[in-house]
This record gives sequence, C-alpha cells and structure tokens, in this order.
Amino acid sequence: MDTATSDLGPGEPARARFRIFERRAYLNSCSQGALADSVRAAYETYLAGWGSEGSQWDYWVACTERARRAFASVLHADPAAVAVTASASAGAGAVASAFDFGERDTVVTTGLEFPTIGQIWHAQERRGAKVVHVPPAADNTVSLESFAAAIDERTAVVSITHVCYRNGSRLDVEAITRLAHERGALVLLDSYQAVGAVPIDVNALGVDLVVGGALKYLLGSAGVGYLYANPRTTGHLVPTATGWFADEDIHAMAIDRYSPSPDARRFEAGTPPIPPIFAAVAGIELLLEIGIERTAAHVERLNSWLIDEVAALGGVVATPKDPARRGPLVAVRATDAEQLVERLAADGIVTSSRAGHVRISPHCYNTAADIERLLVALRTHRALLG
Repeated sequence: MDTATSDLGPGEPARARFRIFERRAYLNSCSQGALADSVRAAYETYLAGWGSEGSQWDYWVACTERARRAFASVLHADPAAVAVTASASAGAGAVASAFDFGERDTVVTTGLEFPTIGQIWHAQERRGAKVVHVPPAADNTVSLESFAAAIDERTAVVSITHVCYRNGSRLDVEAITRLAHERGALVLLDSYQAVGAVPIDVNALGVDLVVGGALKYLLGSAGVGYLYANPRTTGHLVPTATGWFADEDIHAMAIDRYSPSPDARRFEAGTPPIPPIFAAVAGIELLLEIGIERTAAHVERLNSWLIDEVAALGGVVATPKDPARRGPLVAVRATDAEQLVERLAADGIVTSSRAGHVRISPHCYNTAADIERLLVALRTHRALLG
C-alpha cells in the first residue's frame, strides 16, 4: 500500500534517486522505467553474493517470496494468489494452457492488445479455441456495447488490456468484468502499461486473472513478471505449461507425477529469474515509498497539461482527453514518428514510437520542467507533428 506520509513524494523529491536526469529528460517509462539507485544496488548485492558465496539458494528462494509479497502489495492481493513469472507472456501462456475450449471455446479480446496477448490466444486455435477481436472506435476506445455484442454463452475468457501500449487509451475494466461475469466468462487483464502508475485493486476491479511485469512503471528490469489468479474463480484452472517451481512440493523433486500447487504458484515454471527479482523488489519498494496514488495524480496533471499544449500547437493527440479513459502515456501523432523520436533524443529527451505516434510517458520522477523542455522541442520540430 502507499506510504502517504513519506517525505519521498513524486516529482522533485523522487528525482535525485535516478541519475539519468543529470543528462536527459526521460519520458519513456512505458518502455522501461528509469534506473533507480536502489535498483542498481540490488543487482550489485546479487552479484556480490554470487561472487563471495556461490549458490545462495535458500536466500534466492526467500527473495522470490519477497517479490511475491511486493507484487501482491501493488495489486492489493493475497500473496498466495500471486505467481512470480519470467514475463507477462509466461503468465498468460500458462493460463491459456489451462483452458479446455470445450463448450466454451471462444476468447474475446480487442484490437488494442499487445502482440503477446493476441499471439498466445491464436496459438490456442490448434486446441479448438476461437478468437474474436473487438475493434476500437475512431477515438481508440472500445464501448461496453461492443463487448456486449461479442460476449456470449460460448465465451470462455475475455482478455483485455488495462491501457493500450500504442495510444494510452484505458478500458472500463470494472464494467467489462461485470458484463463478462454475467455471461459466465472469466476476465484476464494485461496490466503492464498501468501497474505502478495507475492504482490497482484486484478485488475492486473484480477480475479473475492479471498479468504484468516489473520493467516499466514498477521501476524494475526485464525478466520478471507476475500473474494474479483469483482463488474464488480460477481454482479449476490447472495449466499444462508448467515447471518444477509449480509443484506442490518443489523439494520432492518428483518425476513420476504432476501435482501442481493449489495456489497461484501452480502457474509458475522452472527456476525463478533471480537477478531481476532482486531489482523488482527494490523498484517496487521505492515506488511504494513514493506512493502509487500520489504518482498517478502527479502523472495525470503532467499529462493533462501536455495534451492541452500539444493541441494548442495544432498537434493531434491519439490518447483520449478524459482522464478516466486514458492511462499514464500520451500518444502524439507524427508524420514520421521514428524521425521525431530521433530529433527529440538529439535534444536530450527520451521518448519512443508506436503505430505512427510518439509515446510520452511521465512517471514519479518527472517534473513540469521535463514537460516544458519537451514542448520547446516539439515547437522546434513542429513540421513533424501530424
């Protein structure tokens, strides 16, 4: 939970923990969070232990459990309902392997998803799945009515993104979940572009499954993710994609049976990704000290200002203006997005591009000065704005 009384709040107080701001305005957290001093130190701790002690197996397993608790804190979940995975893809893939696609053989997803999600569900077509994509409207949103038209008695799972990686649009997760449950379907939420910059309470959302990772707004690194599985609604799902850390007793070292753990750990696989687990714990603990709710409010203010100023420049923002319909990233249309990203990089401003848009994603460490620096650069490169 957030540490609302901490002196280390978003903006200038947090900034000193991230050395990149000595050289650049970093506005690319939707791709990779900036490196914090504590995350660097966590990797150094791992390497020091490996160098001096060799295998620290018991300590490494304890760190995995610490990561489980950290992810659970962010999601407001019971740690037993959280699996520590190598990626969001690993979690979603394990979940997909648990469906039998019998009477309920349909997967409903959207046109806003990250490639992983679509590819995993289409891979299940070999096992009898049928995949339906609900297309977004012109404003990059998907209406509840569109979901209602797609979800029926044959729908096994509704698989949705919390925030679209291409344009920053945000779905009404609670309403979609209620609709899916009314029609007997489960809901899997890809929270990767939200978690850490958008408060998430899995109980309030009502979702059945959530995947994500530490790479972006959780301030960790690549190589570690999580899967939340609601024990009240997903206990019947038993994956066929597995590994020894999913066993009910990993110390039994059994090779003559499949006895998965009864809790969410059954969705894990082989040896945990230990080095990035160290980083994830450090990143999440720092973020919780700064405060996720405070960070969300801070980012919303920065993005609202940015959207208004881009509009004043005559630019086109693909991200919905309504804060309830957008996440922490803002997508600005460009005539040549890759070239504009390169021009901004030459100006010392780090962004990224997707689908013809420049993605700008402030986080806890950004300030108004970063946005102003970006706006000055956009005015300079106005000819590249769409």
